[in-house]
Amino acid sequence: MIPFTKMHGIGNDYLYLDARTRAVKNPGRLSREMSDRHFGVGSDGLILVMKSKRADFRMRIFNPDGSEAEMCGNGIRCFAKYVYDRRFTKKTVMAIETMAGIMPVRVSVRGGKVSAATVDMGEPVLQRERIPMIGAPGMVIDEPLPLDGVRFNVTSLSMGNPHAVIYVEDVERFPVEKYGPLIERHDLFPNRTNVEFVEVVNDREIIQRTWERGTGETLACGTGASAAVVAGCLSRNAARSVTVRLRGGALRVEWKERDNRVYLTGPAVEVFEGSWPNA
Repeated sequence: MIPFTKMHGIGNDYLYLDARTRAVKNPGRLSREMSDRHFGVGSDGLILVMKSKRADFRMRIFNPDGSEAEMCGNGIRCFAKYVYDRRFTKKTVMAIETMAGIMPVRVSVRGGKVSAATVDMGEPVLQRERIPMIGAPGMVIDEPLPLDGVRFNVTSLSMGNPHAVIYVEDVERFPVEKYGPLIERHDLFPNRTNVEFVEVVNDREIIQRTWERGTGETLACGTGASAAVVAGCLSRNAARSVTVRLRGGALRVEWKERDNRVYLTGPAVEVFEGSWPNA
């Protein structure tokens, strides 16, 4: 049996496995099986807790389709709660290695347990070729994207993983399930992309729905919320500190001018523990 813990950050839920001393065979296949919401446990993916030679811990993330993701803002907050609550570390500021680099995380502790965390998401990557996105070098700000008879304006960037941000009038009624997968797999994005559909409430508040690469629509996306705030600053003169309202709850995102880094703050919740058959 494989012990696991289910956790979520405002509804973005993941299954956590302690892989510090135990190898996990074929984690992509395991993620497909465990993440299935009808025949498995049900989640937005699988996260491995591992040792690191470069940081305090290493995090690997696998989507429900078995593909590996570079980074997850909600997942890493829960990762920090997982290792702190289990006394794997006493640090309230820890460094976590991801495919997107080493991410510093500061946890807030109540009653000996982590209740929330702030993640230093790093500097946004704005150059098209590094997102990556096909086309002439430079930034992608409000660029026309014809699709299925409709033209969207897209602002693209990477927060360790690729994002395409699109502003809409009424995000709750917008057909995310129709256009999300078309943009995710558009030929312009060689590694596919996450897609954020954003409605502006004011310069300090937005409402967002996210179609996540390899997952589908999720209740929340931390890297997506970060990307949406950066995109708002670039294309709409929005504030650098914004409340992002998602279907699972709210996140606070700040793109600090002094160091050009994005900081993401939100809750982390443990749901339950269980065991999965060694099949």
